[in-house]
Amino acid sequence: MSAILRTSALPVTGPFPTPDPFLFCVYHVDEYPPDKSEGRMEAPFPGNGADFDPEAPYRMYHGDRVPGFPAHPHRGFETVTATMSGLIDHADSLGNAGRYGGGDVQWMTAGGGVVHGEMFPLVHSDGPNRLRLFQIWLNLPARSKMVPPGFHMFWAEDVPVWESENRRVSISAWAGDYFGLGDVQNSPPPNSWAADPENDVAIFHITIRPDGRLILPKAKKGGVNRSLYLIEGHGNGVRVDGRVMSERVCLDMDATLEVLIELPSLTNADCSANRINDDDDDGWRTEFLLLQGRPIGEPVAQRGPFVMNTPSELQQAYVDYQRTKFGGWPWPRNDLVFPREKGRFALIDGVETRPPSDGRQGRTNCEVKM
Repeated sequence: MSAILRTSALPVTGPFPTPDPFLFCVYHVDEYPPDKSEGRMEAPFPGNGADFDPEAPYRMYHGDRVPGFPAHPHRGFETVTATMSGLIDHADSLGNAGRYGGGDVQWMTAGGGVVHGEMFPLVHSDGPNRLRLFQIWLNLPARSKMVPPGFHMFWAEDVPVWESENRRVSISAWAGDYFGLGDVQNSPPPNSWAADPENDVAIFHITIRPDGRLILPKAKKGGVNRSLYLIEGHGNGVRVDGRVMSERVCLDMDATLEVLIELPSLTNADCSANRINDDDDDGWRTEFLLLQGRPIGEPVAQRGPFVMNTPSELQQAYVDYQRTKFGGWPWPRNDLVFPREKGRFALIDGVETRPPSDGRQGRTNCEVKM
């Protein structure tokens, strides 16, 4: 019996198909050039307000001079932004802020309503500013749609990583208690669907190198949806449940079955066109994203940045935003970026923290770039 229920090609651009309880997943890869704007961290050319060109080496998205997504509202769900390369500057209507990237994970509960901005500053002037990340939307059940918004940061140094004995397979566990990582797993926000172990939510970034072999365990709970996305290295001959995958695909899986994923030894002829272009020395690897969770099973009414259960609730979200702006915007710019030298940090409820590798803790002087 095959663990693969359905196979569908991933879109060239735009969001991936996602199972309940997930709403949205997009994979960003942007080859931003070095900063030549005299420290303003701007791209060479201004954006057009909606730049999503899949053929370009990078995109400006909704940014003008700095690429990214200036201040915009959300209600009724959570965003999980998981980074691999590059940096993101975050600011929100609660006064929270941060700069994160290079393996950090930000988890934001929009709940009853929040406005936030996500900008991609070109902090490096002496080399490229490559950006690679996932943004994943996780739905909230009706009882939690209007909870107070919240903001959590999981530094790369704290994200649990499982590695096989031969070091040919590694898994970054952005959420989920598997592979013996339970004691060190990231703790989702308290109102998250992922906070209840009965919902068996898992978000994994899986990396397999030649001669790598992984048995993906079955789900711990019944009635769980599971999707596996082959995002990089599809020409390397990777096999999933005995089937060779030759394109970027979404695999809807039977979560009651374990599945074998293996990448054979490769010759230069096998993978000459499939090397991943980034800082990793082993560019022949293959990468997957796994999304898993018990479905919420409620009606979904979605329009733009708001996700509710009924059309009337959706209309009320727009009315509330127009009336309150979800607390307003306390920052001087809608496309806020911080000084180049600021480094990675998180400002939450007025307290600034930094990664474990940085000794500067507890400061509250959150400067901004005008």
